[in-house]
Amino acid sequence: MATEPPAVELAGLVESGEVTTKRGTARSAYVEGVRTIVVGAGPREEVDADVMRDVAAAAVAEMHATTGGTLAWRIDADLELSAEEQAGAVVEGAVLGGYDPGAWKTVTREGEDVSKLVLVTDADLGAVVAHAETVAEWANRARDLVNRPPNDLTPATLADYSEQLARDREGLSFESLGPDEMGELGMGALLAVGAGSYNEPRLVVLRWEPPDAARDDVVLGLVGKGLTFDSGGISLKPATNMEDMKGDMAGAAAVVGGMGALVELGIPVRATMVVAAAENMPSGRSMRPGDILTAANGKTIEVTNTDAEGRLVLADALWYAREQGATHVVDFATLTGIMARALGDQYAGILANDDSWRDEIVAAGAASGDYVWPFPLHPRYRKLIDSAFADMKNASLRGVGGPIYATSFLEEFAGEGPWAHIDMAGTGLLNWSRGDYLSQVGGTGWGVRLIVALAERLATT
Repeated sequence: MATEPPAVELAGLVESGEVTTKRGTARSAYVEGVRTIVVGAGPREEVDADVMRDVAAAAVAEMHATTGGTLAWRIDADLELSAEEQAGAVVEGAVLGGYDPGAWKTVTREGEDVSKLVLVTDADLGAVVAHAETVAEWANRARDLVNRPPNDLTPATLADYSEQLARDREGLSFESLGPDEMGELGMGALLAVGAGSYNEPRLVVLRWEPPDAARDDVVLGLVGKGLTFDSGGISLKPATNMEDMKGDMAGAAAVVGGMGALVELGIPVRATMVVAAAENMPSGRSMRPGDILTAANGKTIEVTNTDAEGRLVLADALWYAREQGATHVVDFATLTGIMARALGDQYAGILANDDSWRDEIVAAGAASGDYVWPFPLHPRYRKLIDSAFADMKNASLRGVGGPIYATSFLEEFAGEGPWAHIDMAGTGLLNWSRGDYLSQVGGTGWGVRLIVALAERLATT
């Protein structure tokens, strides 16, 4: 299995059309009598970590559709990518590409299981493989959360999941605030969003205190939007594709999965996770357009659209993260459909109050494969959120600069210190295949890999 197929014979298979060099296209062929999976990777000079992820995912899919079993993968010493980079990308591609979203199907999954991936190399890659596998598996757990139906995953069960995560893990603690505790803290924005639902809101907190923290001056704050279902409230969404609104907690899934990975890997950076979990439902108790809310930091908000609820729950969550000592904050949210239309499903948008913090996150995204693209956050945008009746309003009728409008709103609650907002509306949940190693519909686990890469950068700077 470790023998490299003869290049001459492979070239002949390409010339005959039996296999192709098209990126991510896999074919089974017999080379000198040995069944071999040949996957196109495109031009050699363009092969990077993403290509390796695509190729590995395609190989796993081909094996799953045919014989299953053990996949032997030769690390290519002639590529510009190091053996470590190749190994990490291949493992990620195999684990993420092999994900099955059909956990609720009652029929047996078709195909054969790929039981093992063997890397053929002389290099010692055990630590790299273990790291990549851990991160990818936590990304898949985040996908499981996003894909859970809203009658199963409520704010309370999301809190229960986080509590289970904290059990028997040294250095990781859990806290959950219900409506009474949130009321005592003055969290009128989060409480208003959850007021219309039978399922009460929760503020879910995980704290990671590693025994050997690399820095005393950094507490990474991870804030997640956790709308376990978003009907739009009284400003009701259209019925088409409303079922996807179970995924409006993909930001929460990212930070929960990210915390799980940080702890399992033992990354020596202190971190505090805050998830604002709620259902936005219409009822006689729902917030209304025209209501004025008071957030935990004392600022008042005129509600002009109840479907602009994500920024409301994040307002109180951001305040709480700062109150709990977070020094460097980043929030993850499926916030605006405009961002999805702007960047599609390959990049999330990022806006920040600190250029160096923004650049650090962009670099972590590039290193991890969870890509982010910067948008401006100029003070002149602040006028868009002005209200005649309150300190600000949560939505504008102008319909311009939507992601920047939302971030200008959030900046009012982000507190002092570096903060960034990531709008992952396009990357957190897929309605169709991306055509790469994330080929399944539903949750992507986007953000978990970025969080790990960011924490590792903080630990070494």
